[in-house]
Amino acid sequence: MARSIALYSAVDDMLTHYAVDVDSATLVRKETVRVPAKVQYAWRHPAKPCLYVSTSNGGPRVESDYNHVSAFAIGADGALLPHGESKPLPRRAVHMCVDPSGRYVLNGHNYPSSGVTVHRVEANGEIGDRVVQATALDYGIYPHQVMVTPSGRTAVIVDRGNKAQGDKPEEPGALRTFGFEDGQLSAGGVVAPQGGYGFGPRHIAFHPSKPWLYASDERTNRLYMFRYSERGIEAAPAFACPTLRQPELVRPRQIGGPIHVHPAGHCVYVANRADHTVADGEHKVFAGGENNIAVYGIDPETGEPKLLQHVNTQTFHIRTFACDPDGRLLVTASIKALHERDGDRIRHVPAALSVFRIQADGCLEFCRKYDVETSGSQLQYWMGMVGLD
Repeated sequence: MARSIALYSAVDDMLTHYAVDVDSATLVRKETVRVPAKVQYAWRHPAKPCLYVSTSNGGPRVESDYNHVSAFAIGADGALLPHGESKPLPRRAVHMCVDPSGRYVLNGHNYPSSGVTVHRVEANGEIGDRVVQATALDYGIYPHQVMVTPSGRTAVIVDRGNKAQGDKPEEPGALRTFGFEDGQLSAGGVVAPQGGYGFGPRHIAFHPSKPWLYASDERTNRLYMFRYSERGIEAAPAFACPTLRQPELVRPRQIGGPIHVHPAGHCVYVANRADHTVADGEHKVFAGGENNIAVYGIDPETGEPKLLQHVNTQTFHIRTFACDPDGRLLVTASIKALHERDGDRIRHVPAALSVFRIQADGCLEFCRKYDVETSGSQLQYWMGMVGLD
């Protein structure tokens, strides 16, 4: 019997629970809880029924003065209940994770300065004290993700860098590794192919059983596979390939997005996202670009990703997506509503959750879409799925 699955969708400071029926590929909206501020990212404990949520009243390159990481107990039915006290963060967290041991919560920061904060996780799952770092370290130019390797002994900062703008030259990107022991980070290595120029990684995902790391490149719309070990990440990718259906046609605001490896390890998924608009009468309408999931089969011997499919998400700008823990469904979350030209009329397209069935070969079959209300400047900034059994 398949386990029960809960999906959580965050719109600003409201976190909504949906019950997931995997067999019918449907979602049923349940209760909504309010969190301290706008959700930035969330992560389930690897063993306990707890969800950790980082929140902020700021945003990308926006000053923030109200930032926290909070724990929620996940009920048997998926309902969320506050679990212990929220802990303050020094600034907005762009990403967070829980290490594989479940003993630490790590938050990555990129504005107004780069850094990582670490909090202990108590035996009951509540968030404990912050671990003061003994050493000042270089966390890079613009961290966009913090992850811990499956061994739990290495932390990775995914440093996106910044593209050239106007008179400001490109700032190179990198993958930065750090030793991680008893909550303390220590100096590690830096992987920056071609000095990091033309390298703008956004997110990484680890293969569940092989020493393979997959990285999505936001700035160049590419997928990389790196081999890694406890000694570090290899200096150059073993494989690289474009993520776009039409890589020769890159429109404004066409950027790579999140990445996930299927739980069984035979496929990797990358989101392509676009939301550039142009004036059309009294509206701003979508100016074109790819909003799809690129599906790659993974060679079981070499780890090489081989393109299988591009599937349209039927929405715009997928900031997050997730596979259910058993790898039967994939759900994407678009960040906001947009208008688009549809023949002689302009159509309003709400933010949405798009549900796909995962086939045996890893390819996706679109099932249905659920509109998500985002009023004014509200954003559907995070979505994830967890198993309840």
